[in-house]
Parts: sequence; C-alpha cells; structure tokens
Amino acid sequence: MNRDVADLRLNYTQNVLLTADPDPWVQFQQWFNDACAAPIREPNAMTLATVDAQGCPDARIVLLKGFDPQGLQFFTNMNSAKGQELAHHPQAALVFWWEPLERQVRFRGTVTPLPPELSDAYFRQRPRDSQLGAWASPQSQVIPDRSVLEERFTQLVREYADREIPRPPHWGGYRLSPHSIEFWQGRPSRLHDRIAYTWQPDGTWRQTRLAP
Repeated sequence: MNRDVADLRLNYTQNVLLTADPDPWVQFQQWFNDACAAPIREPNAMTLATVDAQGCPDARIVLLKGFDPQGLQFFTNMNSAKGQELAHHPQAALVFWWEPLERQVRFRGTVTPLPPELSDAYFRQRPRDSQLGAWASPQSQVIPDRSVLEERFTQLVREYADREIPRPPHWGGYRLSPHSIEFWQGRPSRLHDRIAYTWQPDGTWRQTRLAP
C-alpha cells in the first residue's frame, strides 16, 4: 500500500540556533565542520538553482569544492545546461540540506567563472578517470545510448595512456559570491530558527532573525 504523502512528517528536536556569529562565513565553517563529523555521506553536496533563457527555474545537485569570504566554488562542464544558463543569467542559489542535523543553509548571489589557473589546479587533483570523463561526456546533450560514452572513454584511455591529461577548454569552475545567506535550524512545532545575513553597501553583513 502506498504511503499517504501528507502524513509524512518529523518533529525536529536536534538543535537550536538562538544566536549566530556576526560573520556568516565563521558560522558556515562551524556548521560545515559539524556536517563533516555527522553521518552524512557527502556533506558538500548542494542544490544549485539557475534560470534559463525563458525565465524557467532549473535545479540539480553539485559538489562544493572550496569556500572563503569571496564565495563558494564548484566545477562543471561549462557547455552543460547549467553553464549555458549561468552565461545567460549569472545569478543563482545554492542550498545545503544536512538531514541528520536538521539544518539547511541557503546562499543567493552572483556567479562568475574562476580564473583558468584555479580550474587547472583543481583538474589536476581529480582522479584520472574523472579527468577522462570530463573529455568523454558532452554533458546535457542528447546521445543515442550509453555505448557512445563508453566507446569515447575507452578511446581516451588509449590516447592518454602515457601522458598527462589536460583540462578540457569547456570544463572549469565557478564562484557564487553571495549577497544573502540564511541558516535554518529545525525546531519543534515547526517554529524553526532562521538567521539571515544580507550584504550591505558599506561592505558589512546585516544579521536578522526571520519568522519560520
């Protein structure tokens, strides 16, 4: 028998967020450390939401690969659907959901490509098969079947058998520089804690509490 979706619910009781650090990046580092210590398989997994040329929203999971006060970094095929959407409209949102901690963090801001040298440096750190995969996959394009990918991958294995694999020109990194950040902590009776930060013209962050 199928479950009634309307009856699926949890009462959140794990933590509270009564105060937060004045610096959202300090707060995020603390929460990210907690997520890394929790039983979460990929604490760096985040939903990336973009908008296409027709104004229709789109979303998918990507992996965080670095962060600092300048923003959050991720890497992808820049010819993919997300890359084309970011080229058309370089505004996006990122969301982390850490279910065991009953926590969510949201970022909204401007997305810019990373300098080529940073993309080169990260590409060199990737496993060799992942490097080959970046060349083999025409990400987001229609293909007749999986054999196209597997044959292309096998061909690349032979081609680069005895040499370094260069970064594809269509593959690189992005940085989302947020103008707003929100920390959400689940609480009982749906009276959740929400602390928001908004970037100010004077170069500071304004902290406010939002009703759930």
